[in-house]
Amino acid sequence: MVLLGLVMIFSLYAQMRVSSVYNKNAQIPSRGRITGREAAEAVMARAGITDVEIASTEGHLTDHYDPINKRLVLSEENYRGTSLAALGVAAHEAGHAIQHKIGYSMLKLRMALVPATNIVTRALPIVMIAGFFLASGLTGLMLDLAILCYAVLAFFQFVTLPVEFDASRRARVELVGLGIIDRDEMPGVTATLNAAALTYVAAFVSSLMYLLYLLNSRRE
Repeated sequence: MVLLGLVMIFSLYAQMRVSSVYNKNAQIPSRGRITGREAAEAVMARAGITDVEIASTEGHLTDHYDPINKRLVLSEENYRGTSLAALGVAAHEAGHAIQHKIGYSMLKLRMALVPATNIVTRALPIVMIAGFFLASGLTGLMLDLAILCYAVLAFFQFVTLPVEFDASRRARVELVGLGIIDRDEMPGVTATLNAAALTYVAAFVSSLMYLLYLLNSRRE
């Protein structure tokens, strides 16, 4: 239980870290004054990608790449923003588009896991609540279902790690290679991307620890 508590603290720290680092670098304008949308477009154009729509959406850090519909979605602040944070996030999402184009194996595996992950994400709260209200607690079939759900989540998040790290690597290379930012501006971009990556690490560690906890409960 102490270990699970530490995992929760780590997860909270990761969320606070990404918010703090992003907010800091969102205040630092790039010298080139290129917007996030323009950066994403340039990175994809260099890779020969012309069939991906770039769209904006409301919300904070709601940026993502949709491989099914081939849409690169940037939050409004990153779509129009010219900050180091905006450029880093936009190029990162463009990195996912490049992965999709070249058939990056870990992205393909992650996409294949999405349907099962969506199912267990919806089922897990029901299983946990049912176990809480049952007189016997989370045992038997309910415990086995919880273990299955966390196993799927942990594996999905494990596969997500190399996908995210690779996209960030591509982002850094392309931003400098295209002259969108200067090398001495890279620390702000790198810090933003590393902070975001920490949240994925925290999600994986959290799911893994809960899985190990449930497996230990099953043996007792």
